[in-house]
Amino acid sequence: MNIIENKTFDEERALYGSNGVKAVNCRFDGPADGESAFKEGSNITTENCFFNLRYPFWHIHTLLMTDCEMTSLCRAALWYSDNISINNSKLHGIKALRECENINMNGCSIISPEFGWFSKNISMKSTSAEGEYFMLKAENLDFTDVTLKGKYSFQYIKNCTFTNCNFDTKDAFWHAENITVRDSVINGEYLAWYSKNITFIDCRISGTQPLCYCEGLKMINCTMENADLSFEKSEVEAELTSPVISIKNPAKGFIKVPSYNELILTECSECEIITEN
Repeated sequence: MNIIENKTFDEERALYGSNGVKAVNCRFDGPADGESAFKEGSNITTENCFFNLRYPFWHIHTLLMTDCEMTSLCRAALWYSDNISINNSKLHGIKALRECENINMNGCSIISPEFGWFSKNISMKSTSAEGEYFMLKAENLDFTDVTLKGKYSFQYIKNCTFTNCNFDTKDAFWHAENITVRDSVINGEYLAWYSKNITFIDCRISGTQPLCYCEGLKMINCTMENADLSFEKSEVEAELTSPVISIKNPAKGFIKVPSYNELILTECSECEIITEN
């Protein structure tokens, strides 16, 4: 492997097409303002590097990034790439990850609107994230100990698992399919509308008008706060441990809940409401 240490690169395609390069303590920054530093490369390792220029990792096959920083000017950093490991790094540019496959992230900080679009096979652990439209149309996500702040997250995702996560987000999980969320906190309005086969286990959920127009919705040992007009036209099997404000026109299944303030049935419903009263 060719090791490059303590260098600064600012020209266009500085290390274009590299194979077997390890960059250590390098800076991708400077007045030439060049783009696409590692484009079309393979077997790339970066350690303690600073990225302040656009599009550094497009069409990369096998990338290991550790203790690196991508600033807000490092936009669209990783596109069309695969077999990526990112550890203890900052990804702070817009659209930092898109149409990538086979990604492992651990101990990272993400501040990036439109992160993760159309990507597949992502394992993410002990990571914080901020940004709108997080993970749009992504597939095969496995997240543990991830915190997120930002609207419109996880829309149209498929085949995903979330464990011990904390999400502060509205309009999350819209049109999501085959999802399991365990031991997590989700705060936000209009949760999981139009979703299919989504399961919440031991979760704390808060926000208005949650879980409407769902198919195959399951809830096991969950609490719901500020939940009004919930479950509208949903097919649901829910076992809740807290009261809800109101339930509106659930389609079918059952909802087991300690109590509710209001049950709104203006349409035919095949859903059984079971309370402790």
